[in-house]
Amino acid sequence: MSRDEIAPPHRSLWLESSLRDELDAPVLAGRSCVDVAIVGGGYVGLWTALRIKELEPDCRVAVLERDICGGGASGRNGGFVLSWWPKYPSLVKAFGADEALGLVRASEDAIDSIGSFCDRNGIDAHFTQAGWLWTATSAAQENSWETVVAKAETLSPGTFARLDPGEVAKRAGSSAHRAGVLERRAATVQPAALVRGMRRIALDRGVRIFEHTKVERFSRAHPLIVETSSGSIAASAIVLATNAWAIGVPELSRAIAVISSDIVATAPMPDRLAEIGWTGGECITDSKMMVCYYRTTRDGRIAFGKGGWGLVYGDRIGPSLDRDRERAALVTRELRRYYPMLADVPVTHDWCGAIDRSTDGLPVIGTIGPSAAVHFGIGWSGNGVGPSVVGGKILASLALGRKDEWSSCGLVNRRTGAFPPEPIRYLGAHVVRKAVLAKEEAEMDGRVPSPVAVRLARLAPAGLEDK
Repeated sequence: MSRDEIAPPHRSLWLESSLRDELDAPVLAGRSCVDVAIVGGGYVGLWTALRIKELEPDCRVAVLERDICGGGASGRNGGFVLSWWPKYPSLVKAFGADEALGLVRASEDAIDSIGSFCDRNGIDAHFTQAGWLWTATSAAQENSWETVVAKAETLSPGTFARLDPGEVAKRAGSSAHRAGVLERRAATVQPAALVRGMRRIALDRGVRIFEHTKVERFSRAHPLIVETSSGSIAASAIVLATNAWAIGVPELSRAIAVISSDIVATAPMPDRLAEIGWTGGECITDSKMMVCYYRTTRDGRIAFGKGGWGLVYGDRIGPSLDRDRERAALVTRELRRYYPMLADVPVTHDWCGAIDRSTDGLPVIGTIGPSAAVHFGIGWSGNGVGPSVVGGKILASLALGRKDEWSSCGLVNRRTGAFPPEPIRYLGAHVVRKAVLAKEEAEMDGRVPSPVAVRLARLAPAGLEDK
């Protein structure tokens, strides 16, 4: 079947709104030679390419993308630009207090740098720095944030604002929110507009981009060759920035588990948002393990998502990770639970995407192969929009062989936990997910969850927030 005969994947609202009349980049054909070949045309791959060009403008860089730039997670996520403060305890456990604080600071700077990058380059990515509400929607979730917030108050006063329950409900537009705190520095973006803008700037700076170019294999030893069905590229260094698709790389397959994140979006309703008072632009999460996350859009929609309902066996990332109507109905139910007063507003869009979740919710970055020139950055665990800027700096320094603060930071070649092999991973994930759902449904209903569900839920890998 030719490329023109292949049905396009189901696109997100974000991509539907961002794809204009621009032509797709060419498919790789024949043999080429570059200094750095980057596999993956999302945030991580493009930030890496842009950083390389910033450091060494004459470096020959190529990006190979199996779909279009932003067709994966970068054009499908909720558009939350968060720091690593919610993961501070995990960072301390992995790297110690000093390195943890340095990485948190870098992730905070990344938020501001995305806004500055858009301003400098005329990218209308709807960057809105209105903060993140970390909330409780059941009694069991209350004070989930306390360990993180107390530490932030010591190390960085003013990072979080403690709000009284009435203020939380007012800002969120719903009394379903019982308590919460506000991280002031967080932002939102229209994620596809950002990644497509990055693509444009990368092309302007001389990065070669090949779309609809699926990498079939790559060598680990010199000479480094990246092969596709229609061509090959020889490179001095390779960067793997494929997120969930890295599960197909044998050396990386147990570093991540692939789950879905499913999102629905309502019709525009700015007047109704004004009625309920959700006009400040805050992005919001609850404190569930299978987190619900939601925000408003420039045209007055609610985009409401939930992570973890869909599971993937091995590396079989199929169409159900683009769209699943049954899971979309479940997400819509959660939306109606939190905003029952908007039950008459139709949901007009639904989509999903694959998340590459690590065991501790932190990225896994390093080098594989005897050449010491094949580098990877995966495991963004549903919070990659801001941290991908940090990842791009690290991967650029690794690819260029630089000895600096980024190539030597704690995230590089760290010791991480491993998920069990298949089929144990898939079967175990089903059992744990069922337990988490049972536990959290009981808590939302004000019931005491069963001890078995509680024990099994503890086996779930760390998510967006440390609690």
